[in-house]
Amino acid sequence: MDFGNKLGFKTFNDEVGNVFILKPGSKGFENRPKVILQGHIDMVHQKNADVEFDFATQGIDMIVEGDWVRANGTTLGSDNGIGVAMIMALLSSTDLDHPPLEALFTIDEETGMTGALGLKGGVLEGRIMINLDTEDDDEITIGCAGGIDVTAFKTPEMESTPAGTKTFKISVNGLKYF
Repeated sequence: MDFGNKLGFKTFNDEVGNVFILKPGSKGFENRPKVILQGHIDMVHQKNADVEFDFATQGIDMIVEGDWVRANGTTLGSDNGIGVAMIMALLSSTDLDHPPLEALFTIDEETGMTGALGLKGGVLEGRIMINLDTEDDDEITIGCAGGIDVTAFKTPEMESTPAGTKTFKISVNGLKYF
């Protein structure tokens, strides 16, 4: 909530505790379809059996080893930290062209899906949703990583493109492999 409020965007939460941050579209993109970006913000509270640790009062003891960050005797806590960080980066960016964004941060994915199940219809207006909660870096998630896994394969039927159809080519360049 503080993050959205500090950015000056409409920020609110619902009865179950989900957080919503609404960012207007950038100049020239104000009237584009709204896009919902979703991630979850609950924590995985786990510690090693031989470690004395109180998650309610202690901060995570992080250790950096080369390119890796880990915690000393506990989980790092937020298993959807990358998805949440991606949404926060888009919300705080001032140099990216974008449509209106509706950021949805759901709660309690780990122990009951309370946030997703408690989400009321009509709160969000977007018809396009990008779920940034996945467990694998080579997959596209169209639901939530904590629900049910379904693998589907289909061979598409090819057909000619009608004359006058607008087409788009999308490319992603300059990514770094670590």
